[in-house]
Amino acid sequence: MSAAESAQGNAATYFVDSHIAAGRAAKLAFREVDGAKRSLTYGELSEESSRVAGAFAAAGIRRESRAAMLCLDTIEYPQLFWGALKAGVVAVPLNTLLSASIYDSILRDSRATSLFVSAPLYPAVADIIADNPYLHTIVVIGGEATEGSITFETFIKGHEPAQTVAVLPDEVAFWLYSSGSTGQPKGVTHVHGSLRATADTYGSQVLGIREDDLVYSAAKIFFAYGLGNAMTFPMSVGASTLLLAGRPTPDGVLGILADERPTLFCGVPTLFSAMLAARDGDDRVETALRLCISAGEALPTAVGESWLAKVGVDILDGVGSTEMLHIFLSNREGDVAYGTSGVAVPGYKLRLVDEAGSEVGVGEIGELLVAGDSAADGYWNQRDKSRATFEGVWTRTGDKYERRDDGRLIYCGRTDDMFKVSGIWVSPFEVEQSITAHDDVIEAAVVPATDNNGLLKPKAFVVLKGDVTPDGIGEAIKTHVQADIGKWKYPRWVEIVDDLPKTATGKIQRFKLREEA
Repeated sequence: MSAAESAQGNAATYFVDSHIAAGRAAKLAFREVDGAKRSLTYGELSEESSRVAGAFAAAGIRRESRAAMLCLDTIEYPQLFWGALKAGVVAVPLNTLLSASIYDSILRDSRATSLFVSAPLYPAVADIIADNPYLHTIVVIGGEATEGSITFETFIKGHEPAQTVAVLPDEVAFWLYSSGSTGQPKGVTHVHGSLRATADTYGSQVLGIREDDLVYSAAKIFFAYGLGNAMTFPMSVGASTLLLAGRPTPDGVLGILADERPTLFCGVPTLFSAMLAARDGDDRVETALRLCISAGEALPTAVGESWLAKVGVDILDGVGSTEMLHIFLSNREGDVAYGTSGVAVPGYKLRLVDEAGSEVGVGEIGELLVAGDSAADGYWNQRDKSRATFEGVWTRTGDKYERRDDGRLIYCGRTDDMFKVSGIWVSPFEVEQSITAHDDVIEAAVVPATDNNGLLKPKAFVVLKGDVTPDGIGEAIKTHVQADIGKWKYPRWVEIVDDLPKTATGKIQRFKLREEA
């Protein structure tokens, strides 16, 4: 072991085991709100995650090998994730809503030697496991074992808790596959030190996480945003987290806020909008919330203002990425400007640059670059994409922003989503914000389409509130946008749809809509 290498460099030491010395062994760490409604204290998590580490060694799952985790948000998730880190095994949480072909691609790309899968999700991978040349251990969580697999209980049974392996903070701890909002997911590699970097910056200095907080994140743990919300931030201070294995429906989440009384709620714009629509016309919603946060997509002004009026709590709109692990640009409590993404989170540096790499001025649009200690090592086996995204200490986000004279940044869209009309850049998000401000609209997505002259013009895909008839709504939306943000920005076509294509993390997949436009 090198002089710099120690168990203190292992993220599990800080986030899990430090609470025992701090006297929090009996403190609630996680509690399920559906299913068996089990709970886990910090003491139990410390012991069980160490037992998982011992089980990894007994199963011949060696340090630095990859353990794929296709898991629902149950108490086994933190046991397994932190147990892998304690063993030096690289945890690879997987999106729970992908197709079998994408799971096959990811498992082969990662060359995972073990797969931990929640029983309800097993059918999604059942047909691809037998032909995988790398998997030798398959563990089923919360159900019966199938041929060639064992249950999670069998996997850990009889094994003594293992010592946490000594690592460097810069050693790779886990991978997250990107959400695929622009296509095939990419394996993003993160080191042990990145987890604490997000807790010390956004978690501490923006969210202001406290030991007495009860957190509920609608975003699942497999998502970088959900990993921070549900595990990294609360575990950095000994707070408690609610886990929902099922799908976070608008009515279901509203029920959790009312019945379970979390103090912090972490959602995405689509869900906030749908929850407001579900309570449209109702009286003010009573909760124990002290703060809400949103990421994944930029939060429309109308949604933020309506939520504040209905619930009485601000939503801190923020911007993060899988590559940066969590939010690095955000509004702050007591300093919220809806319609903007706020300013840099303490500990991060931001730049807006043009195509030549030069800084843009106030009122100009540029690509956002970010520097901070939570940046990923790179993409697994994708050297060209790594070089294009990670430039020294700077990470290219692929997002276009405009800087206001007060320093706040206004989201304009993904670099791939921006387009010009009559030689002038159009921000799809600006048009979408205007459309969603219309009383009859829940959400909208805008993409370029070609008119009869071969010129690009905005086309809108719109989801209406349940009791609204589509007759005449297209023209009403066009008129509304013209009056709101300018005649040349209005959508030339308005298509009413039941829903918009999204990733499991709530990001609109505009590339799919461009194919339809």
